[in-house]
Amino acid sequence: MVGTFGSPRTGTIDAQSRAPFGWAPLVVLFIVGLVDRIEHNLLSGVLPLIQKEWGFSDTAAGSIPTAAALAAVVVSLPAGYLADRFSRTRIIAIVVFCWAIATLGSGMATGFAMFYLMRVFLAAAENIDNPAAGSLLADYYPPVSRAKAYGLTRVTTYLGGVGTLLGGVLADAFSWRTAFLIMVVPGVLTALLVWFLREPRRGELDRLVATGEAAPSETPQAQEKPPFWTQLRQVLAIPTLLFVCAGLALLSLGLAGIFFWLPTLMVRGFGASVGTAGSISGLITIAGTLIGTLVGSWLGRKWHGTRKGGRLLAGGSGIAAGSLVLAAALSMDSLGGLTILVLVACSLMSIAIPNMTACLADVVSAASRGLGFAVLQLLLTAGSAFGSLVVGIVSDESGSLLTGMYVLVIPMAVGGLLTLGARASFERDARKVMEAAGR
Repeated sequence: MVGTFGSPRTGTIDAQSRAPFGWAPLVVLFIVGLVDRIEHNLLSGVLPLIQKEWGFSDTAAGSIPTAAALAAVVVSLPAGYLADRFSRTRIIAIVVFCWAIATLGSGMATGFAMFYLMRVFLAAAENIDNPAAGSLLADYYPPVSRAKAYGLTRVTTYLGGVGTLLGGVLADAFSWRTAFLIMVVPGVLTALLVWFLREPRRGELDRLVATGEAAPSETPQAQEKPPFWTQLRQVLAIPTLLFVCAGLALLSLGLAGIFFWLPTLMVRGFGASVGTAGSISGLITIAGTLIGTLVGSWLGRKWHGTRKGGRLLAGGSGIAAGSLVLAAALSMDSLGGLTILVLVACSLMSIAIPNMTACLADVVSAASRGLGFAVLQLLLTAGSAFGSLVVGIVSDESGSLLTGMYVLVIPMAVGGLLTLGARASFERDARKVMEAAGR
């Protein structure tokens, strides 16, 4: 079936345009990311009610996202392999439909074991689409507009606060099961929408940008790929990729733990209701992410090409500064003070959103971008796998949820410094990609 969305308006690919295939692909992939994160973050907003119904400990609760993340790690590299060899639009459509099935199973779970398995299945399915989506964006949009494209799609990672908010409100008004059941509908509709996306030819846009040519829109053709392990070694030999992935993995470790438990901290430490805590936490992540993304897009555009590794400078500085503000937020003795400082911290760290993945797309060749984004997703998932569990264990052992959250601030700051370290190799790695594309 020929894709309806994402075809050049004039039938010719104009490499000088900021959106040669139009903005429809970006809108569709933004919706995919938003539905993904809402479904993923529903659990945080309804967790106190689920614990009340089934009576499991904080350690057991913290192990849910940990087990889910470990399952996601297992599928990361195979997902990259598939994204570099098969239709990326079809992969995403099938995976989104699987999300809907897993969300339905979560809402209909008859016990903790079944619920646990559904969350693990959902996480594994979620991780399969990321390499395909990351690879697609680089073939839809040229380097000049990639920061915007990746910023708008990756911002959905942090707009998962909508899920926390929605989960808390629906759980208060109806039941925690209602939150999961309602999200089945947008999941199915989104899968149908992705099915109609056009599949662009891999690397064609990079070649046109490098040579300054224009080309007619054509049906994608299969390209010969190196053996998987050879391809993986080539990707892992890119210094910028390694620094960015390691830095973001440490950031994910902290964010996953702190923001998973933030609504529960508000309930236990400040006496907020489940609905109020979920709403505040959700609004913090939504507002902070939007503010940070707008500022980050502006800084990335201003500093890219004018300062060494300009996008990385903006993103890494935001992460480092945000982690320090977050540490101050956890010391607040009022809900208002906590809310304001967490909002500031979230805004600062979100400066990285429009810059990090755009940098990654610039330093990995089109033929291996699926695998490149798979490596990123593997390390991000591995980093986030233990955040909530660490907090849960420390909370159970020390009797203080706050202490468990403090433990994760240091790795977040280190992640910012590692991201800044990627500046040393970025320009060289990006130049190699464009030189190869122009041959």
